[in-house]
Order: sequence, then structure tokens, then C-alpha cells
Amino acid sequence: MSFFKEFKEFATRGNVMDLAVGVIIGGAFQKIVTSLVDNIFMPILGIVTGGINFKDKFYLLNTSKGTDFPSLEKAKEAGAPVFAYGAFIQSIIDFVLIAFCIFLLVKFMNSMRKKKEEAPAAPPAPTNEEKLLMEIRDALKNK
Repeated sequence: MSFFKEFKEFATRGNVMDLAVGVIIGGAFQKIVTSLVDNIFMPILGIVTGGINFKDKFYLLNTSKGTDFPSLEKAKEAGAPVFAYGAFIQSIIDFVLIAFCIFLLVKFMNSMRKKKEEAPAAPPAPTNEEKLLMEIRDALKNK
């Protein structure tokens, strides 16, 4: 029974619960960032690059299965060995855009946190001993 008690203490510890919440929110946040990249940034990048679709860029390593494939998907369906460099380039672009979006979000959250910070608290009131020592000091100064 002590094993289950120890597991319960571990699972309900604050750090584990915080981690669980972070993972869940991270999963939801990933959908938002992916949508931002796929639906907003990538169309703009497509216009800038002249409509190049990097995902379909590949090089045939062997022509035994044919040579006329309009897309990477068709080449893979035919079983042709391909060097899919375009998918790698697309992954790098996605990573950079996602990292940039996360950077902007963290920067925004930090600026919001700075605004919420209150002015430093007033120093605590002196204790009775400190008050007595100040009175003694003042009395000695006045003599």
C-alpha cells in the first residue's frame, strides 16, 4: 500500500500538476501557432517566393520506377526512391516561423508582466527595539 501512497504524493505534487497544465496548454497553443504559420505566414511567403511549393521539391535517386512524377506524393506512391530536400527546407521554414511567433508571444507576455508589476513596497515599519535605539541615538545627539 505504501507504493500507491508514494505515487499519489508524487502525482499530486505541485510541480507535476503544473507540468500537466503546461503540456495541455502547449498542445492547444501548438494548434494556434501552426494555424498562424500555415494560414497567414506561408501564403505571404508563397507570394514573396513566386508561389514556390517547397514540399514538392525532390530529386529522384533512381529512375527504375519512372521519371515523370508531378509531385513528391506521386513519386512516393510509385515507390520511387527520392531525396526530398524540399520537405526539409519547408520544415526549416516552419521551424523559424514558429520560433519567431513564440518569441513574439513571450516578448508580449513579458511586457504585460512588467506593466503589472507594482511599485516596490514601502519598507517595513521599525520594530520597537529600533524605535528605542533611534530615541537613544537622538537623545545622545542632543546632549
